[in-house]
Amino acid sequence: MLEGKAIIEDTDMPVKMQFQAMASASQALDLYDVLDCKSIAAHIKKEFDMKYGGGWQCVVGSNFGCFFTHSKGTFIYFTLETLNFLIFKGASSASAA
Repeated sequence: MLEGKAIIEDTDMPVKMQFQAMASASQALDLYDVLDCKSIAAHIKKEFDMKYGGGWQCVVGSNFGCFFTHSKGTFIYFTLETLNFLIFKGASSASAA
C-alpha cells in the first residue's frame, strides 16, 4: 500500500464506502504504473461492481472535466498521490442527487 494520504474533495458516500474507494485506489496504484490511468480506473470500477453491484463509473487522471448524474450516496472525488479519482454510480435524472 502507498504511504500517501488521500484528500477527499467532495463526497456523499457512507464513510465505510469512502474507505473502500481510497483502499481500491491505493491498491490499483500498487498494481499499475501511475501513468496507466485507464487500468487504474478499470481496477476500481471492477472492485466496486463486485462489492456494491453493477453500474459504477470511475475516472482517474490529473486533468479532466466532467458533468454527470449519480445515485444519492454513491459519489466521491478525492486526490491520492498525483492523481484525482472520481467514482460514482450512474442514475437516471429522475433519481439524481
